[in-house]
Amino acid sequence: MSELIIKAATLLDLESGELVPGSSVRISGERIVEVAPGRRITADAPVLDAAGRTLMPGLIDAHVHAAVTTLDMPAMARRPSSRIGIEAAGLLEGMLRRGFTTVRDAGGLDRGVAEALDAGLIEGPRVFRSGRVISQTGGHGDFTPASDEPRLCACHIHSDWFARVADGADAVRRAVREELKNGAHQIKIMASGGISSPTDPLDMVQYTAEEIRAAVTEAEARHTYVLAHAFTPEAIIQAVTAGVRSIEHGNLLDAAAARVMAEHGAFLVPTLVTLEQLAEVGRRWHYPQQSIDKLQHVLSEGEKAVHLALDAGVRVGFGTDLLGEAHPEQSRELLLRARVQSPLDVLRSATAVNAELLGRSGELGAVAPGALADLLLVAGNPLEDLSPLADSGAGIDLVMRGGEVVSSRIAG
Repeated sequence: MSELIIKAATLLDLESGELVPGSSVRISGERIVEVAPGRRITADAPVLDAAGRTLMPGLIDAHVHAAVTTLDMPAMARRPSSRIGIEAAGLLEGMLRRGFTTVRDAGGLDRGVAEALDAGLIEGPRVFRSGRVISQTGGHGDFTPASDEPRLCACHIHSDWFARVADGADAVRRAVREELKNGAHQIKIMASGGISSPTDPLDMVQYTAEEIRAAVTEAEARHTYVLAHAFTPEAIIQAVTAGVRSIEHGNLLDAAAARVMAEHGAFLVPTLVTLEQLAEVGRRWHYPQQSIDKLQHVLSEGEKAVHLALDAGVRVGFGTDLLGEAHPEQSRELLLRARVQSPLDVLRSATAVNAELLGRSGELGAVAPGALADLLLVAGNPLEDLSPLADSGAGIDLVMRGGEVVSSRIAG
């Protein structure tokens, strides 16, 4: 098993919030086997000189849509799956080079792309895949157009590349079972109205408590969990009390809903950058006008929701939710979150908190013995300035995923 020593690094200790110069790390295969804060490791192995650069864990984005490859949503519905897979591969490679060594795909990425990543056929981050989202008819995952003559049938589920539209607890149960059978790592449900979907108002509460509990029960049977798209307090409270582990977006969160989240140990995954980008470039890339109109209602509420969650003691993760042509702005979420949190807490959200959300504490989001060697070497001090990380990875001089250097500007 190959070994490597990184020497002369300034170790970012995210637990203490301190930088420790002159540190070393020894890697064997895909894992870290030794960490030496403030000292050099002597062993018979190749050595990489960090020359004082900051050594930190790879970033984790807990809400991506690698298979939503254009903002033109009607065009997405017509795009062949083979083309989507090729485009998704390019988007995933970009995420890795921006320092995101792990991502949670929140809907749409198929098993084939994940298998290609695992087989080394394409390059990208470690992916936790949600498969197709689970949505009610007329919910945030139902992109079929409204019709005066809908084609109703006795079946309770219909599917497309992005969603299983399922009505009733038994249908939800079946849809969840199908996604888990197909290799989904966790399940995504739509618990409130959304922006991109054409026929549901933002303040709509979606699914009943019984339907959500059916999804949660099936996920727990496979030792995993449910994440829920939700904007409004009513939808958030219903989802959390039914057993949902993480709330995605949550822009219209209020203090009462935040308290319920804290009481149930739920996570919040804000996604500030996608709203900013949709407002800025949506029209240019043919994002539907009705979606742009809905966007205005939640655009300015994201930072307030993060404040409320933190004040209530909710664990706040890190996500981006970017679509199509907006994907290159992924790292900008770091700067937007720094308006609400210190740089240290932003980095904790994007590493240790997200690792806990994924059920991988100690293995991801950490520089520690036994952790996967997902590491970054960064110019400057990210505790003072996140911009080297936030400029599409311009300040990241080395990216390592599972012990393999995938991007480096370091000589030798």
